[in-house]
Amino acid sequence: MELLQKHHCFAGEQRFYRHHAKSLQCDMKFGVYLPEKALKGQDCTAVIYLAGLTCTEETFAIKAHAQQLANELDLILITPGTSPRGEDVMDDAHWDLGQGAGFYVNATQPLWAKHYQMQTYIADELYQLIVDNFPIATNQDVKYKIGLMGHSMGGHGALSLAFKFPEKFQSVSAFAPICAPSICPWGEKAFSHYLGMDQQAWFAHDSSHLIIERGKQFPNILVDQGLDDQFYSQLHPEKLQQACDQVGQNLTLRFHEGFDHGYYFIQSFIADHLRHHAEQLHGV
Repeated sequence: MELLQKHHCFAGEQRFYRHHAKSLQCDMKFGVYLPEKALKGQDCTAVIYLAGLTCTEETFAIKAHAQQLANELDLILITPGTSPRGEDVMDDAHWDLGQGAGFYVNATQPLWAKHYQMQTYIADELYQLIVDNFPIATNQDVKYKIGLMGHSMGGHGALSLAFKFPEKFQSVSAFAPICAPSICPWGEKAFSHYLGMDQQAWFAHDSSHLIIERGKQFPNILVDQGLDDQFYSQLHPEKLQQACDQVGQNLTLRFHEGFDHGYYFIQSFIADHLRHHAEQLHGV
């Protein structure tokens, strides 16, 4: 890991790193907010935040205003990039495919498979890098106390990866997630390019299908959705509610008048999400 930047932030430190990602065959950047307790070498719980389309490792760190409460709650915040990047990495002219739009899946199609292995990167390679290099707390079963949170495409990523790897992630929440990517234009475009045209392959990355397949995995899931969201038709929160109801998975799905899809919305409710993770992670 190469430390690119570090900034004193409240009593902690916001850092940005670069490393070579073997799973993606390119260099990747990620952010880490270390609360005061972690800077002293004491074990802390952690949350990985998966950002949405076009975002980078800096977006959440700059826009969400999460560091002050994270410091108070002794939470390490990890903010990876949203896709492989580089001159040799396959891209698309449109903003919702290619670089900046990795969708947190492992691509199988020839044009994309070399670099677009974001599931493996997040759940295996970055995960191991985090636990090897930062003071992450464990429980009695020696499971790391790490949660997943995300927004939009990253909300899809957080929900789908949490249900694929509940042994690795102990809590989950999302802002305006793409709840059923198999039936919305964003998801259909990404999945058809990355995974091919077999919809059965899509369902393995669709949270609404995964929850029905895997059953209840978490004490509770927190999801917030703005009712003035300009992308609401892409998100299908009702599908997430139906899936959770079907398997008895507790879901706190909150709708908010006047809020759109952006980071002012996230700022408004980030404290609730950090507390949600802190309570669940401290209790596991």
